Amino acid sequence: MKNKLIGNKYRMEVDGLKTELFFDSDESLVFTIIDGGSLTKNGYSERVKTTIAEIRTDVYMVAWKEISGATVTHVEDHEKGIIYSNATLADGSFYTMKGTINEIDEGLS
Repeated sequence: MKNKLIGNKYRMEVDGLKTELFFDSDESLVFTIIDGGSLTKNGYSERVKTTIAEIRTDVYMVAWKEISGATVTHVEDHEKGIIYSNATLADGSFYTMKGTINEIDEGLS
């Protein structure tokens, strides 16, 4: 499944957590923690295997499991710039967050 996310970078901001997402293929992304807030350390990066489902044009459900055992599921509304994120950390704590997601224009860097 080829979708418009592949090859693009996005900045996600939810509840003090700021993350860069790079969708490098239909089945994986690299996330980098810009500001971990109280959840994780700054600068951490990991490539994860993803499941991506297009719900409708510009709205995707993206899910993955991290090395730590944490699981993450996003509903990403790229038309409106809104992200809904659910995460269960390795210790069993569960977080439901809402925030923003915007494409990073590499030409402006």
